[in-house]
Amino acid sequence: MTTQTYRAFQVSQPGKLELVQRTITAPPPGKVRIRVEACGVCHSDSVTVQNLFPGITYPRVPGHEVVGRVDAVGDGVLAWKPGQRVGVGWHGGHCGYCDSCRRGDFFACEIAHEITGISFDGGYADYMIAPAIALALVPEDLSAVEAAPLMCAGITTFNALRNSGARPGGLGHLGTQYAAKMGFKTVAIARGADKEPLAKQLGAWRYIDSQSQDPAAELAKLGGAKVILATVTNGDAMSAVQGGLGVKGTLMVLGAPQSLTVSPLVLISGSRSIKGWYSGTAMDSQETLGFSVLSGVRSMNEVFPLERAPEAYERMMSGKARFRVVLTTG
Repeated sequence: MTTQTYRAFQVSQPGKLELVQRTITAPPPGKVRIRVEACGVCHSDSVTVQNLFPGITYPRVPGHEVVGRVDAVGDGVLAWKPGQRVGVGWHGGHCGYCDSCRRGDFFACEIAHEITGISFDGGYADYMIAPAIALALVPEDLSAVEAAPLMCAGITTFNALRNSGARPGGLGHLGTQYAAKMGFKTVAIARGADKEPLAKQLGAWRYIDSQSQDPAAELAKLGGAKVILATVTNGDAMSAVQGGLGVKGTLMVLGAPQSLTVSPLVLISGSRSIKGWYSGTAMDSQETLGFSVLSGVRSMNEVFPLERAPEAYERMMSGKARFRVVLTTG
């Protein structure tokens, strides 16, 4: 038999993405092999590229916004079959029997918490192997390029909003769409007046230019926010908006800056809170995709072929991409 190979961009040592040829292997028990069609390039991929997460074993292939088709299934996999469209997000698996899993808090698994592109190889490749438990069914109504960013950027904003406690009355452009479609009066905050037309087009009720206005003061004028989704990775930008929370409002931290300055007085005086939000599990991803199909929420993407993965990664890290970067295998 002829040995079949596939392309993969791996991090052999921190700081460097390199193209290699790997041998296609059969999936082990409980796992599936996926023929990748598209993979989003997320800022969290820098955790793998720059060795920012403890315990990463190299070489490692990044990528946790993966969409493709099941190519083969390992022993014991009952729910999936070759040909099905699937996606794999940040949450790569859990044990199912520790105390956290028994409570349904799979993101806090104490035994076998796996992260795609960190614990095992991700989607910067033609093929990948993933735990069956990590798969979400992808609707045919979404193209692979449309669906891929929803596996992390989409699920994180959608899932945070529906678990925020508020009710209807980047990540940022997806959060704006989800919030508007859910019935919230949505205020978009970004740098520069040039972003206002697009924010309004995506469903924003009001727009605040953080370069020329004080976001906290402007939110306070509007009555204060019930929820602020903080998707940026800049701690100062997050800190600047906390004063715009309304009474009992919540700052939902989705981005991961190194530090965040918090005012205890702001929290105490209005019974306000700051809450971190983890992406979500495979079923959360599936529900995100379904809601996106029904409501018309779509990611705005810059598309690169797999062979230009290093360029795509640098484009994402530069902050100049509008809005998500997606790799396609062709």
